[in-house]
Amino acid sequence: MDRNSNTYTFIYAAVMVILVAAILASVAMALRPRQARNIEIEKKQNILASVNISTTVANTEEIYADKIRTQYVVNLKGEVVEGVDAFEVDLKREKAKPVEERLLPVFECETESGLKYIFPLRGTGLWGPVWGFVSLNDDMNTIYGANFDHESETPGLGAEISTIWFQEAFKGKKLFDESGRLVSITVTKVGQEAPETHSVDGISGGTITSKGLEKMLLEDFDSYKKFLMKKK
Repeated sequence: MDRNSNTYTFIYAAVMVILVAAILASVAMALRPRQARNIEIEKKQNILASVNISTTVANTEEIYADKIRTQYVVNLKGEVVEGVDAFEVDLKREKAKPVEERLLPVFECETESGLKYIFPLRGTGLWGPVWGFVSLNDDMNTIYGANFDHESETPGLGAEISTIWFQEAFKGKKLFDESGRLVSITVTKVGQEAPETHSVDGISGGTITSKGLEKMLLEDFDSYKKFLMKKK
């Protein structure tokens, strides 16, 4: 076949495309287990961060196994759902279900200051999903620690939810008011008044993300409310 012909050029290009695609597919398959492992470790680090425990990639597994005493799933009624691995629950998938059908993971962690309960949360910011883990003291009311993250919020604005200064503000805040009503945490705008026990300062220029996180806290803890009341 004439190497200068259009037919030769077309066949050569097609063969090269197939070869490159095959190589890329093989590399992707080879890397998949490592990617899944990295995601698992990052999730464990975030769970531990919500109880103020810092880890490295090297020691995360050991610390997680030592500190996370147990994990389980509950439903809207606060009942334990048997046979479900809390760690494997996909909150994105659960949020697509009617609230009464959702699986709600709970993690229990032993800390130097006692037993803490960790709750995963998921909501929506300005440009995409936001999520996090919030831990409570055994009074099922007082926040012990928080860890938030996002997919695509604006650096310096909404993305500030993943910074330590913002997350630290949640420590000691309470979900229930004195009458026992779930009021959650208000992320305040400039000039907005809210009880100090139930509020944190919002992010300057990140109002929509702040309010998305506020909505996430209220809606998700409302799903856990019957479980919290049973444990109080």
